[in-house]
Amino acid sequence: MQLLREGGCGGVLPPARPLQHLASLDKAAEQWAAGRSLTDAAERSGYQVHTAAGLHITGPASATIQLLKQAGCRTVANQAMRDVGVYQRGLNTWLVLASANVTPAVSQAPILATRALQLVNEVRARGARCGERTFAPAPPVKLSDTLAGVAFGHATDMARHNYFEHEDRTGHSPADRVRAVGYQEKLVGENIAYGPKSADEVVQGWLDSPGHCENIMDPRFAEMGIAFAPGHSAKRGLYWVQLLVAPKA
Repeated sequence: MQLLREGGCGGVLPPARPLQHLASLDKAAEQWAAGRSLTDAAERSGYQVHTAAGLHITGPASATIQLLKQAGCRTVANQAMRDVGVYQRGLNTWLVLASANVTPAVSQAPILATRALQLVNEVRARGARCGERTFAPAPPVKLSDTLAGVAFGHATDMARHNYFEHEDRTGHSPADRVRAVGYQEKLVGENIAYGPKSADEVVQGWLDSPGHCENIMDPRFAEMGIAFAPGHSAKRGLYWVQLLVAPKA
């Protein structure tokens, strides 16, 4: 599916960024398969729907790409879609593709990501003491849209389901989530935080924590993705996720 988006359905459409796999939309796909309307299924899963589309294909897993290309390549490659959920039963596969309502805070994400990158690279350039360990200056990291998408997926899932863990509710680790979008990695580090409202506050909080600081200062990391999602119901702080990754050569 990601190949169809990246290739624009064989060059027919502009390339689209990878979809982020969300457990909430897996549930939506299951409920859609059970007979609920697509929008109702997505909303019942806790996803704040802005746009949604569904695809139902029948056939072996080995034929998935060809079936998607034939049945709904334009839907798969729609640049408006950001997230995806999948439910399988026998030879049947239901996919829900969606984009969420964007809050004013989330609309500032590119600005905050740029600021976080600046802060991270400033401390890497000068070196730092992380608890009992001293780190020499390290090369700068660069932002990755792909990693930012993975970070946003996990931040959103934590916010919607009120948990705070590196391992998500389906048991996937940060490295699992990175690999799921086709990113080839050698090493993955993840920092998470809840509460800070600014890039300056969240980065300083991580630097004040030895383990998080060590991730930021690790010279093996070359790319970074950072994202946040606002908490729901009584929780109004921001859930932050920072991924630091050493890509395969």
